Amino acid sequence: MSRPTRTVALITVMLTLSLFTPAAGANPDGPDPSDLQGPAEEFMRPLEQLDARTATSSHNVAVSKNLDPIGRGIRNELGVTTDVWAHRKFAYTGTFSTLCSTGDNDSGIWVWNVRNPTKPSLSTVIDSAAGSKANDVKVATMNSGEILVMSNESCNGGPGGFDIYDMANPANPVFLSRVQTDDINTLLKEDLGFVDFGVHNLFLFTQGDKDYVAAVVESEFGNFQIFDITDPANPELAGFWGAEQLAFPGIDWVNLDDFDKILEVDAYLASGFGASANRFLHDITITTDGDSAYLANWDAGLVLLDISDVSDPQLVSVAIDPTSEDGEVNSHSVWPSEDGSIVVEGEEDFAPFATVFEVTTGPGAGEYPASEGGITTPIFSLPGSTMAGATVYAGYACSAPNPGFDDPVPPATDSGQIALIQRGACAFTEKIDNAEAAGYEGVVVFNDADRGDALVVMGGDPVNLPGVFVGHSTGLLIAGVASADDLVIGAAGESVNVTVIPDGWSGLRIWDYSDPTNPVLASTFNTVCSANPIDPSCDPAGTYSSHNVIVETVNNKVRAMVSWYSDGMFVFDVTDPYDPIEEARFSGTNELGDPTDFWGVYKIPGKPYIYGSDRNGGLWIFRVN
Repeated sequence: MSRPTRTVALITVMLTLSLFTPAAGANPDGPDPSDLQGPAEEFMRPLEQLDARTATSSHNVAVSKNLDPIGRGIRNELGVTTDVWAHRKFAYTGTFSTLCSTGDNDSGIWVWNVRNPTKPSLSTVIDSAAGSKANDVKVATMNSGEILVMSNESCNGGPGGFDIYDMANPANPVFLSRVQTDDINTLLKEDLGFVDFGVHNLFLFTQGDKDYVAAVVESEFGNFQIFDITDPANPELAGFWGAEQLAFPGIDWVNLDDFDKILEVDAYLASGFGASANRFLHDITITTDGDSAYLANWDAGLVLLDISDVSDPQLVSVAIDPTSEDGEVNSHSVWPSEDGSIVVEGEEDFAPFATVFEVTTGPGAGEYPASEGGITTPIFSLPGSTMAGATVYAGYACSAPNPGFDDPVPPATDSGQIALIQRGACAFTEKIDNAEAAGYEGVVVFNDADRGDALVVMGGDPVNLPGVFVGHSTGLLIAGVASADDLVIGAAGESVNVTVIPDGWSGLRIWDYSDPTNPVLASTFNTVCSANPIDPSCDPAGTYSSHNVIVETVNNKVRAMVSWYSDGMFVFDVTDPYDPIEEARFSGTNELGDPTDFWGVYKIPGKPYIYGSDRNGGLWIFRVN
């Protein structure tokens, strides 16, 4: 994966390509926010690819006899349920963007009564803000009472941030406050309108008589933000930290107004390892004493912070090994053992194949960087796992009316031809659908001149053609021209050959934190399907990335529980981090025959039940025999 060569557009790191929009009243004479790359809603997860796989999967693994499902909170809707939490006699599940809230429906947090774990019942639903979704929920006994926090991420123009509720009576939640989360940099916030960002994950904790919530904010700087909620009706920002501090220590991030330096930092945050390169925060876990925070910081690695002074978090260590797994870091989830000596990290990876892109004719014949589309027909499903053919330049391939960009796509004249399309002006889905209608059997989309040779994974609604994305210079080479001004719609280009090589989904990293200042990678774990996506036992429509993890220590035994999408729910003995042992798993179907697709996992310490959230089926309750 090539690194961005210049920082000229606010892009998502994965699939979504929407821009941050400056707030009303932003300084029109200040720096241009379109010069910045940064995170956006769901910047870690290729949603369209995931939804498409979920909707078509028919995978059904036999039930493991030592991880028994004993109760169901039924919500049998494809791709709808997100995270799960449990507290006292209630469990809580979130809702995905497929049911974006209108403010008066059941799209928020579902509250389940699990007093009898064999017969969960829906107690109530806490609606999300209109136009937003609630991915994450946490509930805890705090100094101020029984407190629930739920995340807000815009899915149809709604607010970001998070909401706080009093859960003294879980059947009748009482709204306390809504918190707007902004960038911590004054110039970005006040001059460029970098405000009201979504929150993806949350964590409640206390220090003495103070209550706090830590939030994963989808801002440019300061993704890790801590709010004092001791008075839950009047929360206040108490501290922050961001991966930018790893490469650029000693900067006053609140008052930094050197836009060139901001661009330099931005380029660092938007780079990394593999197909989904970025260094933005994804998830957090905070120790029971409230003094240490573990940050799953994507390609920045696994970050340990001392937050005993929440106003000034201090770096303790970074655990990172880019050579592990498939060369992607993708630090997605994290949970330490009770004493902190063992830490389990989940990687999330939706690029189970490495793309090999070759120009096979002309003076520039050779290999070039490319990324397969997240919405395109997987190349591994094609004969020989290959997309090959002669190219024809098809312009922007946008539909009319789109003045200047809606020249008709020239019809394919031979079988097997591939449309060469320039990025811009309309969505990837529209471009590829128009190429299909014109008779092409594949697409190569190349970046525009402003965004250069940076690669993205094409997102949008699923399409019927295979396709890849390449850099601007590669596109010009294929077209045989020196600049975009020389491109001619309908002109023949060079032939290309694209193959994919399975290099795995993602698994677990188990770290030895005996010395927390110098963590050591003790071992990794993969399932058959996460290690080899073309194993005959694996459903080609399945999703075999690991997702979320929790860890519990009981009688000196350390267990990790992992939700693993299509592979199911897992329990591991990681007491010896150098020799993890699988103890139990479950995978199956819901009452409608839809495959389980486990997103979240939680276990109340000391209790025998494991709670799992199934994207297709709602709540599952398990007991390990």
